[in-house]
Amino acid sequence: MRPRNKRATIIAGFLTLATSAAAASDGTLRVCADPNNLPFSNSGEAGFENKLAAMVAAAFGEQVSTTWWAQRRGFIRNTLKAGQCDVVMGVPGGYELVETTRPYYRSTYVFVTRQDRQLDLSSLLDPRLHDLTIGVHLIGDDGNNPPPAQALGDHGIVDNLRGYSIFGDYREANPPARLIEAVESGEIDVAAAWGPLGGYFAQRSPVPLTVTPIRDTERFAPQQFQFAIAMGVRKGDHALRDRLNAFIDEHRSEINALLRSYGVPLVELPVTASGGHQ
Repeated sequence: MRPRNKRATIIAGFLTLATSAAAASDGTLRVCADPNNLPFSNSGEAGFENKLAAMVAAAFGEQVSTTWWAQRRGFIRNTLKAGQCDVVMGVPGGYELVETTRPYYRSTYVFVTRQDRQLDLSSLLDPRLHDLTIGVHLIGDDGNNPPPAQALGDHGIVDNLRGYSIFGDYREANPPARLIEAVESGEIDVAAAWGPLGGYFAQRSPVPLTVTPIRDTERFAPQQFQFAIAMGVRKGDHALRDRLNAFIDEHRSEINALLRSYGVPLVELPVTASGGHQ
């Protein structure tokens, strides 16, 4: 049985490579994306990852074909690994489930407050945080704590934290927006949110909001508050990875302009000894 299973595995591998090669040669950029996950993507192709995919396809002389799947547990398994598509437009740099390109942006967690409150919050060490109601996103079915919630908890700020599921009610548009809407309504005093989410929804809020990168994060190591974001392809698809890397290098100014238009707070990417970005 073992030799037969090994042979079947090899054949399946060849078939996967053949399918990938066919997809790469038919003039189509096959993208995996969430249909309800602004500012990143949605079925109306209004997210910045949708726009970025269109930019990549145009540069390649191809058309975009999108496989839609909710971006939560099982997303990579059911899309990229299943051969339904060839690239995910936004994954953490070095994400172990995929082959990643070099990062095309780096962002940070932010505080979001109402302008009329004039709180001017920027530090996790601000003593006022002990008395303000702070909203954070909870990630996953088990309510995992993102870095700001973990850091605030370690600093003794627990009873005044309010959790909002980042997945929310998927039947409604833009579930992550509920956290920022809670700031708008005054339900909470401040939101500690991932920069692209906070920046995008604050930019479009009917109530003027202030978005400030969170500082003084060194005190809370090993918690990370800044993350580099890359594109992801199937492991071993070096050809597509390298084409995407070339696109990123050649179009950094256009990519940055796109991200800024969506309110994404950008942090400078480290430069390698060879002059590239890591």
